[in-house]
Amino acid sequence: MNNEQLLTELQSMLPAEQINTDTKALYDAAADRYKKYAKAKKALDVPVPIAIVYPYTTLEVQSLLMFCNEHNINVIPRSGKTATEGGLENWKETTLVIDGSKMNSIIKIDPYNMQATVQAGVVLQTLEDELRKIGYTTGHSPQSKPVAQYGGLLATRSIGQFSTLYGAIEDMVVGLECVFPNGHISRIKNVPRRAGGPDIRHIAIGNEGTLCYITEVTVKIFKYYPENNVFHGYLLKDVDTGINILREVIVNGFRPSVARVYSEEDAQQHFSHFYNNKCVLIFMSEGPQGIVKATVEAIEAAVAKFQDGVIEKVEDHFIEQWFSHLNWTQQSIDNEFQRMVDHSKHDGFTTEVSADWENIIKIYHNVMNRVKNEFDRFEDITMLGGHSSHSYINGTNMYFVYNYNINCAPEDEMRIYHHPIHAIIIEETLKLGGSMCHHHGIGKYRTQWTLEEHGSAYYMLQKLKEAFDPNGIMNFGTIFPQEEGMKYITGQN
Repeated sequence: MNNEQLLTELQSMLPAEQINTDTKALYDAAADRYKKYAKAKKALDVPVPIAIVYPYTTLEVQSLLMFCNEHNINVIPRSGKTATEGGLENWKETTLVIDGSKMNSIIKIDPYNMQATVQAGVVLQTLEDELRKIGYTTGHSPQSKPVAQYGGLLATRSIGQFSTLYGAIEDMVVGLECVFPNGHISRIKNVPRRAGGPDIRHIAIGNEGTLCYITEVTVKIFKYYPENNVFHGYLLKDVDTGINILREVIVNGFRPSVARVYSEEDAQQHFSHFYNNKCVLIFMSEGPQGIVKATVEAIEAAVAKFQDGVIEKVEDHFIEQWFSHLNWTQQSIDNEFQRMVDHSKHDGFTTEVSADWENIIKIYHNVMNRVKNEFDRFEDITMLGGHSSHSYINGTNMYFVYNYNINCAPEDEMRIYHHPIHAIIIEETLKLGGSMCHHHGIGKYRTQWTLEEHGSAYYMLQKLKEAFDPNGIMNFGTIFPQEEGMKYITGQN
């Protein structure tokens, strides 16, 4: 089927206003924020999709997937457009982007059963605003909160800034609805827990559009106690002290909503008005008053235990002020795009990993040493640091954050700058038994390490792909390594 025939068929399935073939929109849909600089400079090296379609119902999604499955058309599921790892990038000449943003109804808010049901295109901030009106919260607050949509949040296994208290998206999902390439619609019912075999929610959660299309989700909601919020900030001698304090609080059973430590370099871009060239440790405690009081006492005790590494306490209002300006908006995304166009610079990149308490600090120091000693463009780096922002009883994550002056052609930037740093971080993490992707997902540019990430368990992942997408039409090149796509990774077409 050629492109003209494909469009003709689509027009018989959907009204014209649900089919977008605008040249500018198709170029935008060819890649996500991973290749943001090349995209801004009009230097993308990947094919543009044939069309973007906007279903309003699950049945329309079903018809579109069955059509694409029958005619071997690559499908990129999209909802929110905030992906950062190339998961929305197009690697096939014949591709249809199915955008869920028009499926944007809040179906039910159920305070008695403490859950809410929404379509995939509902913006996280929209649901949060509705819940706040009646004294509740989603508990989910990634930086992309003002623009991210629920389909994308589930598909990428997202996490929010308050995860230490409320959990990540997989902890919040109660039930969901999804559609498979053969048109089968699966509904997973809303129950608090069950032992009915393996937890099949996780076939959809984190699948990054490679197995199914998520159309509806039910999530937990929580009571909101803003009057009890308490903020804490400290300057530290080193990251090691911060990790020790985080561990002390968490393993003793306490759950502040925010628990973070920043290296000096990373602290500079967030806390320049008070960081004083030191590492920064921050906490936020929230919830019922009694729980907050106990959590505050636990934080103070942990800080006292490691007092030798603590320089001074920061005024609480500095931390509160920082939190209020942390999230992206569409305007901030657009502003960064314009800076890339006008000034040939961007806001940098992150590579987030996780490991147990014993190894996370080893990974941090190993990465810093390797980048400083091995990266051949080190003189171009303008910032290299990291922070831990999501902690668990048995370990924590590490966000490596870096930026650089771009002294090359836009189409070469990722290969020359980002990929070598990215590779060092992933190699050092896997070497010490950590995970190469804490919450941004594998996308297309970590697939080189998918087999090493999963080891013998990759068999299970591979069998899911074979079972649910035997024709391989779902988001070609994401999660699952594809030799055909290596040319986009290496830049050698």
